[in-house]
Amino acid sequence: MVKVGEYNLLKVLRAVDFGLYLDDGNEGILLPKRFVPAGAKEGDEIRVFVYHDGEDRLIATTQTPKGILGDIVKLRTVSVTPQGAFLDWGLMKDIFVPKSKQQTTMIPNGEYLVKIYLDEQTGRIAATEKLEPFLSNDHLTVKELDIVQLTVYRRTDIGYVVIINNQHTGVLHFNEIYRNITSGDQFTGFIKKIYPADNKIDVSAGKPGYNRVEDEAEKIMRLLGENNGYLPYYDKSDPEDIYSFFGMSKKTFKMTLGNLYKQKKISLEKTGIKLADH
Repeated sequence: MVKVGEYNLLKVLRAVDFGLYLDDGNEGILLPKRFVPAGAKEGDEIRVFVYHDGEDRLIATTQTPKGILGDIVKLRTVSVTPQGAFLDWGLMKDIFVPKSKQQTTMIPNGEYLVKIYLDEQTGRIAATEKLEPFLSNDHLTVKELDIVQLTVYRRTDIGYVVIINNQHTGVLHFNEIYRNITSGDQFTGFIKKIYPADNKIDVSAGKPGYNRVEDEAEKIMRLLGENNGYLPYYDKSDPEDIYSFFGMSKKTFKMTLGNLYKQKKISLEKTGIKLADH
């Protein structure tokens, strides 16, 4: 069964002048010639994304869309019609947002956070700016310390509401933010706390506990190696400078430096850090 709006591993049925037909259990789905991998032949299996073309036919591509079915992504408006707007999602054909699925009137070149969904009436992939019906904390699929994918949703008085794994909402508090972020930004984080009374969630960026320190330690060692064994950052450096270069909070940076120093992998200088063997 071919899944529309998702990646499928399909077998090549036959080759034609204008591409390959892939096995869908019927007459086949066309993979246009421009997207055919070099050397592909009958019987091979090819990973493709399947969607509808402009004439409502299923078509395959080896292009990578900016989002697949179920994803929440930030996309740019290409054109606007009385019926809705077309957004660039990285494929030959733009994705459609019906007028009824817009929160505000979309304008050309505007960027909007949308969810990619399957329209039940047409069977086609579309997008909606109305995210709330798809987000719920009633039945959680995550637990504390789980590593999750975060999408910035909107700013509040205490931080940012973020979307967790395209399913739930949580709060990233201002004291957990170490760089400028905006709606649509995506990054890895973890579940910091779940409040059982109402299933509200607090999240943090990065990874939890010792794994986080371990990962950041590897990053610092790699960056030292790439910069002749010395970096002009230390415990007095500005938090924003640390985040900009290392992608971690100053607290995590200092904790990681202490860990590396105890292991005698680095030395702490007056104005920076140095590999122990330099």
